[in-house]
Amino acid sequence: MSSLNEGWFTEIFQDQGTAFSLQIKQKLHEEQTPFQKLEIYETETFGNLMVLDGCVMLTSRDNFLYHEMMTHPALFTHRDPKKVAIIGGGDCGTLKEVLKHPGVEEAWQVEIDERVTRMSEKYFPELCESNEDPRANFFFGDGIQWIRDVAPGSLDLIIIDSTDPVGPAEGLFALDFYRDALLALNEGGLIVQQSESPMLHTDSIIKSIHTDLRKAGFDHVHTLPFPQPVYPTGWWSCTMAGKHKPVQYFREEDADNRPFVTRYYNAGVHRGALAMPQFMAESLGDPVQPGEG
Repeated sequence: MSSLNEGWFTEIFQDQGTAFSLQIKQKLHEEQTPFQKLEIYETETFGNLMVLDGCVMLTSRDNFLYHEMMTHPALFTHRDPKKVAIIGGGDCGTLKEVLKHPGVEEAWQVEIDERVTRMSEKYFPELCESNEDPRANFFFGDGIQWIRDVAPGSLDLIIIDSTDPVGPAEGLFALDFYRDALLALNEGGLIVQQSESPMLHTDSIIKSIHTDLRKAGFDHVHTLPFPQPVYPTGWWSCTMAGKHKPVQYFREEDADNRPFVTRYYNAGVHRGALAMPQFMAESLGDPVQPGEG
């Protein structure tokens, strides 16, 4: 739930007894789309803020942390990624980071709510700089059905840039969806799932993601934590899984010599994110660390 009182937007996590607030200058936009309530605010210190159904989605100031970690670790783990599908990601920030990789030949953004993309183009234009790239393709509709319909073995990487596992996004965290994703990937293909807060969700959502990905047939699964100030606890994660492809090792030299600018990601950050905190390793039964095994 959320509230707007005396110039502050507050997202309240009632079941966790915590909240996060941003000081607001003004409301820029509000609408009820066919799928969710969409609000955009101008904040005092974090730039523009997008809110969906009362939940903070992104701000101008810190979104690079999330978008870079949802993309570059997987792209530098895959041997030679050429065809990428982004399920969700309507703000286009993930698409922008994917298309920084010159080897990517085709990227699909599959977003159920077109209004998120259109309002991002207006209020977060810096995230939409690659929307006209000839490699960028947009499909506005059901991502679950899109993955089910895509040619088997045709994708190198699937990025699930979804909201929390409720409402329209709930099916993106399901075993059946992961099975369809496995079929859509070629040998050595990877999937990346945004996987919530390690502090709040390791024993619930993250553990379920690991269990279901393995049941679906992904034989290598690993969660990478990273900072994200505007999300619950300020600590977030993505979970990466490989189709017959270990995910604890990556093309370090290519990451070091990447031909594009990043603000957070580098090879050292990638190595550090692979070092899973002890409580997570124990909970997930995944003690493998870089350099072991």
